[in-house]
Amino acid sequence: MAEQGRVRWKRFALIFAPVTVMTSLLVGATAQGVIGATFVVSGNAFKLAVGELRGQGFTLASDLVETRKGRKIPVIATGVRHAVVTDLCQSALVRTPMGTITILLTGGRAGNVVTIDDLVIELETGRTAAYLRDLELGRDAATLDQVPGFGGPPGSFGSQARAVTLRNVRLSPRAATAATFSLPDLSLDAVRGERECY
Repeated sequence: MAEQGRVRWKRFALIFAPVTVMTSLLVGATAQGVIGATFVVSGNAFKLAVGELRGQGFTLASDLVETRKGRKIPVIATGVRHAVVTDLCQSALVRTPMGTITILLTGGRAGNVVTIDDLVIELETGRTAAYLRDLELGRDAATLDQVPGFGGPPGSFGSQARAVTLRNVRLSPRAATAATFSLPDLSLDAVRGERECY
C-alpha cells in the first residue's frame, strides 16, 4: 500500500508541474508589473498575512458578493491607492484525492518590499494594528475618492483616510485585485498538508 501511495503522488506531481509552471509565469509577469493581479479562490476565503503595510489613500465600505451558487455574502471592501508591504504571505488550501495541498505566495522579506497600486480586497474577517491620518468615518460610500474606481452603493456606509499604516495584518479575503503588484523576491510553492500563513 505504501508503494502505491508513492506512485500516485508522483503521478499527481507530473500532472501538477505544468500548472505550477504556468502559474509561476503569470505571477512572475504580475510581479514585474506587466499585468494586473486578481486573486479569487473558488468563492472560498483564503488567508493573507502582512508584517507591515504603509499606504497612501485608504477606503472602506460595506458590500455584498455573490457566490457561484448564488448565495449573497456580506463583506468589507477595502482599498489602498498605493501600498508598500513587508513580510507578505498568501495561502490557499486545495483539496485533492491524495490530501490537502497548500499554495503559498510570499514576498517582501529579507529587506525587500512589495509595492501595490490600486489594491482592493473583499474580506469577511480581519485583524490588525492600524494608524490612520485624516480619517472620515460614515461617509457615503458612493462618494469615496481616495482609491480610483472604488465605491459602494449610494447611501451605504463608507470611510476613508489620506494615509494608513497597518501592522501584523491577518485577513480572510474572498477576493483581491490590484492594478500592479510588484514582488522582487516572489516565492510560489505548492506543499503537502495544511501550511497556511497563520
